[in-house]
Amino acid sequence: MNDLVPPTGRPLLIVDDDATFARVLGRALTSRGFEVISCDNADDARALTRRHQPRFCVLDLKLGDENGLRLIPELQSLVPDMRVLLLTGYASIATAVEAIKRGAHDYLAKPVDADAVVRALLDGDSGPDLDDLVDAPDAPLPLRRLEWEHIQRVLTECEGNISETARRLGMHRRTLQRKLSKHPVRERPDEH
Repeated sequence: MNDLVPPTGRPLLIVDDDATFARVLGRALTSRGFEVISCDNADDARALTRRHQPRFCVLDLKLGDENGLRLIPELQSLVPDMRVLLLTGYASIATAVEAIKRGAHDYLAKPVDADAVVRALLDGDSGPDLDDLVDAPDAPLPLRRLEWEHIQRVLTECEGNISETARRLGMHRRTLQRKLSKHPVRERPDEH
């Protein structure tokens, strides 16, 4: 790997409701020198944060019915110097911007490897800058990607409430759930 060395004395907290992912990531981070504690919900995350004062937190955006974005400021109020890395399987610009606004130090899309997590946690404050996240792309985004971004933006504004998001978007709740169950639209690389 590189010369990044985790500080000792305070653990790293993994908060993810995917038990297999959390276990595999935990093992990988332990092998890289971190003391790892983990849980799968917001209540346990608060309790472990109070008890162990973790230096780092790797937090999943979706925790069952809960939203990891809401948890960021709560955890940081308990441990102000905690570095939070938000992970999500459904990356969007709106979610990334909201994560950084709420205090996350970095944001990575799943699947992610342990080396990327370590870099994001230990590379100082070299995480995304809000200005970098909101800069317009050189080429216009495809219409389906724009729709995905808009849905994510409204979902974030509604703090993950599907019914309220569907109401604001003027669509049926089941239609919105179907759209959300699909992976985000990927942009095709230029074929030049």
